[in-house]
Amino acid sequence: MKNIIILYSTFFAIFASAQVAVGKTAVSNTSVSLEFGTGNRGLLLPWVTSTASVTGVVNGTMVYDLTDKKVKVKYSAAWKDLSINTAGTTVDPISSVDGITIQNAATEATNSKFAIGTVTATPGILVLEDTDKAMVLPKVASPHLNIINPAPGMMVYDTTAKVLSVFNGSVWTFWRP
Repeated sequence: MKNIIILYSTFFAIFASAQVAVGKTAVSNTSVSLEFGTGNRGLLLPWVTSTASVTGVVNGTMVYDLTDKKVKVKYSAAWKDLSINTAGTTVDPISSVDGITIQNAATEATNSKFAIGTVTATPGILVLEDTDKAMVLPKVASPHLNIINPAPGMMVYDTTAKVLSVFNGSVWTFWRP
């Protein structure tokens, strides 16, 4: 009986439309694919050695570029800088460890992908495949004051200033719609 329940659950999970809540018990908005709970935490973007080496990505792809230590988004066949002109750093201010050494020591599983929604061939680590849902970023009041030791490439929605907040390893950048 237990095996039948597991089989039905797996079958249902494969064909069900997915919504994911992180840090909370359930998604509170039916228009959301991925929703984060409260807390002074952000979404960390993947680090790449250089956006020039990233091929086959679609518009809307976001990364942290280690070449110039900036957060970038693929937009209209080019990469748009979401950081201010000051280059960031990957050195942790508390431990003095450079995050690049940790990343370089890890073995990348190039075929790894997590998709929410109907899986397609869109490249990426985390791909939201829904055509009628969106991702809601983690919400933090004044992240520049409340997130202690943010990681380079972190993104949150600032609920105080009502802006997208992006950390490049040195400074926060704030983007208004």
